[in-house]
Amino acid sequence: MSHPDLRFSLEQRLTGHEGAVYALSSGMEKDTVLSAGSDGWIVRWELHNPDPGLLISRVQTRVFSLLAMPEFQILLAGDMNGGVHWLDLVNPDANRHIQHHKKGTFSIVNHANMVFSGGGDGLLTRWSLSDRRSDESLQISHRSIRALQFSPEGEVLAAGCSDGSICLVDPLRMVVLQRIRDAHLPSVFSLQFNASGNRLWSGGRDAQLRCWDLNGEPVFKPESAAHWYTINALALSSDGEVLATASRDKSIRIWNEADGQLIQALDTVRDQGHRHSVNALYWSDFGNRLISASDDHTLCIWKPI
Repeated sequence: MSHPDLRFSLEQRLTGHEGAVYALSSGMEKDTVLSAGSDGWIVRWELHNPDPGLLISRVQTRVFSLLAMPEFQILLAGDMNGGVHWLDLVNPDANRHIQHHKKGTFSIVNHANMVFSGGGDGLLTRWSLSDRRSDESLQISHRSIRALQFSPEGEVLAAGCSDGSICLVDPLRMVVLQRIRDAHLPSVFSLQFNASGNRLWSGGRDAQLRCWDLNGEPVFKPESAAHWYTINALALSSDGEVLATASRDKSIRIWNEADGQLIQALDTVRDQGHRHSVNALYWSDFGNRLISASDDHTLCIWKPI
């Protein structure tokens, strides 16, 4: 279990991708993680014996988003052109490749049997899991949807947009419940609900880390930036006490979720971290490992110390 003074060190660097790694997801098994990026490869890594990874599927262009649904043995991948790929690991003949969004599919998330994607066209789409096709779409922005995040109980779907706003959506009725305007200017890049679902953390191109209650009021809105450049990803520890941020400034930072205080900064030189932009994070229940992915073509596994 983590605690508010938890610190990390590099356990292993994973190599094998031939380009930037943009997306991470839980694997089909609890001790695995999946990665994807500009080479179109989807790679499975076993956290107890991670090197080498196993290529399990491939898309013919850059993959920006990734979602594993272990109960169905299905992977969903979103690509740079707005495609949504349904990849069936049991029956590849059932794979579906659907050109749906425009200008990229930046996020794919699920809660229970609800699957949603957000695209560069500002379109939020709910997908039919049984038919593997789009069910209903809602135009929530004139700019890209960069991040999607379900609340823990699934009653609210948050969308971070490149118009600077965060939209809180009812996923069943497909209506916008609340719009937090000017949350980050010019763009919101990352979202993470806290464990109880009553607060939403956000990171933006402005390098700011902010926290909001579900009425759209700021809980934590410091004047100073959390990073030097864009905050690309957020991840919450399994016990909900620690928040991680990943940035284009090559660093990962660890925060106390309760009060937003910085615990640790993981950087290139001191911690043997990433050499280029850190694009994605995944916090695994397996030994409380934090996994990061970068433009430097590698993944890093960070262990608690």
